[in-house]
Amino acid sequence: MDAYHSMNAYLDNSATTPPCTEAIAAMHNELEHCWGNPSSLHSVGLQAEQLLDQCRQTVARSINCKPAELVFTSGGTESNNLALLGAAAAQARRGRRIVTSAVEHSSIAESAQELEQRGFEVVYMDVDSTGRVPEEELMRLINRDTILVSLMAVNNETGTIQPVESIRRAVRHHQSPAVIHCDAVQSYGKLPIDPRKLGVDMLTVSAHKIHGPKGAGALYIRQGVRVLPILYGGTQENKRRPGTEAMPAVAGFAAAAAAIPDYNATLSYVSSLREHLVNGLREISGVQLNSPADSLPYLTNLSVPGLQSETMLNYLSARGVYVSSGSACGKGRKSHVLQAMGLSDAEVSGALRISLSRFSTQEEIDLLLSTLAEACRVLARA
Repeated sequence: MDAYHSMNAYLDNSATTPPCTEAIAAMHNELEHCWGNPSSLHSVGLQAEQLLDQCRQTVARSINCKPAELVFTSGGTESNNLALLGAAAAQARRGRRIVTSAVEHSSIAESAQELEQRGFEVVYMDVDSTGRVPEEELMRLINRDTILVSLMAVNNETGTIQPVESIRRAVRHHQSPAVIHCDAVQSYGKLPIDPRKLGVDMLTVSAHKIHGPKGAGALYIRQGVRVLPILYGGTQENKRRPGTEAMPAVAGFAAAAAAIPDYNATLSYVSSLREHLVNGLREISGVQLNSPADSLPYLTNLSVPGLQSETMLNYLSARGVYVSSGSACGKGRKSHVLQAMGLSDAEVSGALRISLSRFSTQEEIDLLLSTLAEACRVLARA
């Protein structure tokens, strides 16, 4: 992280965060001293099993759930797939209707498309100009036949905060049997998370968004909720996610979760960075802000209509400023999120996402602002 801060500006933390020292140390310790298979019945395996139990307890505490309600996965995408495909299969006899939004992560959107191929009815909630699902839309589309609802906590491209707590009210109003899932990948580590207060039955988190390693994530499944596995071949994770646990990544995940600092202090710091960023962006001619004012401060989406995102990204990257054009999983595709918000083709094509972490600095923001202003002048002339 220090190397980036000395000469560059890494502002793509919604794609991935630099690993913290605690996570690196925990992974190194596991690889060197506790490398056994947790399923082995000898003492080396028992040592690894004890570490796995400790990691599960640590991550469970970070989202205020019971350790037994936590399933370790390879990350957010697998957790989202397990939530949608596994819950839909388990609930199929109770109905065929699934409700999600038009602005979900691709791992939700493509899982929903797969369920449509399997004969389920999937309906997509519209969003307003801020990217938020209106609460009346929840009430309109959730009905007595709905078996599954999935809505992200924070949008991964704009930072828009969604009304997840309102889903339970709509489900109760319609006396629906629906299981509720929340993709909390972008809010984890940034806002306090409590699945029961949110009123959700399943919740997705990922390690590499909180300064842990890639390759580890978790799905909270409320006790009593039935979710069928999508992988087969072992008894690990109570047969909900078979396969030898990726213990180095799990150890790093737990260490990163334990290192999450006080939410209020961190949010205050990042909010001050966001204010500095937004004030600077308003001084640059041609820049348009797409994120709403009440979005999560860690994420800011902007457009420079008339200039292509890829051109801007290359210009910024060549000068040590690292941002993105949207979701890393989108890999250059036009943002379905911005399209759903009603932005024009020029605005969508010229979009950039700036995402902060608790390790971001004002110096990085200043480097971004000066380089972006320069890019707008130079590329507009070209």
